[in-house]
Amino acid sequence: MLSGLLALATAAIFAGAALYVNVAEHPARMQLDDRSLLVQWKPAYARGALMQASLAIVGFLLGLLAWWQSGHWLWLAGAAAMIAPWPWTLFVIMPLNNRLKAMAPAHDGPMSRPLLQLWSQLHAARTALGFLATLLYLVAALR
Repeated sequence: MLSGLLALATAAIFAGAALYVNVAEHPARMQLDDRSLLVQWKPAYARGALMQASLAIVGFLLGLLAWWQSGHWLWLAGAAAMIAPWPWTLFVIMPLNNRLKAMAPAHDGPMSRPLLQLWSQLHAARTALGFLATLLYLVAALR
């Protein structure tokens, strides 16, 4: 089923992109000085948010389509895992994102470092949800 395979591919891309942020991009960013850390995070977050939000929506819709076509609950469970980063981001991470975006790098750089460490931990949940969706879609595709 094409919709299921596309859902699986989209979930894997989402998970891989989220993992990249947690294991490569953010750790490298954390080695910068306080001001540069915040300066670099702001545009990286804006670009990453657009990409990951789009992937989550597409993966969710494809998972729903695969469930509708097959009637198998694993597609629905995968779709739920795929869309779960949206409420997680909106209700848990977004207040922190807004606080970081409002900070002025010249004055608030030192205060941003612990917040960005917390941001990375919260982002790891998005990564886990992406891998959960990928696993669920994979198992559904193999049935």
